[in-house]
Amino acid sequence: MEFEKVKKFILNKLKKELPKNLTYHSTEHIQDVYRSAETLAKLEKISGEDLTLLLTAVLFHDSGFIRQQKEHELVSCEIAAQYLPAYKYTTEQIEKIRGMIMATKIPQTPHNKLEMIICDADLDYLGRKDFFKIGNGLYEELCMYGIINSEYEWNKLQIGFIEKHKYFTKSAKKLRKDQKEEYVKMIKEKMKTADRE
Repeated sequence: MEFEKVKKFILNKLKKELPKNLTYHSTEHIQDVYRSAETLAKLEKISGEDLTLLLTAVLFHDSGFIRQQKEHELVSCEIAAQYLPAYKYTTEQIEKIRGMIMATKIPQTPHNKLEMIICDADLDYLGRKDFFKIGNGLYEELCMYGIINSEYEWNKLQIGFIEKHKYFTKSAKKLRKDQKEEYVKMIKEKMKTADRE
């Protein structure tokens, strides 16, 4: 596997081809998830080929946004399958990567440790200090797509989403669970006094 080469290739492709109006699913998001995946992989004692496959999946997991928003995970899998053979990834390795990408589809459905890590890394921000800053980018993006139309709708959506969400790895639970629960309380308090428009 020529990981460094493929990393450079896909990050350049994403910078050039991702729609510029994406305020959440941007190259910054990919790099953020990449850092979180590295941290969780270390804590979960993942190394060698598994680590390379995990980080490759992270780099490709939202590449489908180049073409479309709906079902972007399937498109991300197609993009990975299209380009990875040229970087000496085997069919079996690509299948593992596709499994990780599909596991990030909401609601998340991981079936193994690597899929659990990518899912936790993808939503790591839910229990971090930059939660509101990153969330604001997602709010703007969902408004742009017409999925939500007001801050009240957004807060309602967030509460429903965060209350259903769970981290899968022991490391993510330990690092993020308590802070995530605090944010739910804060949003609920905010909604008590919020305008419903």
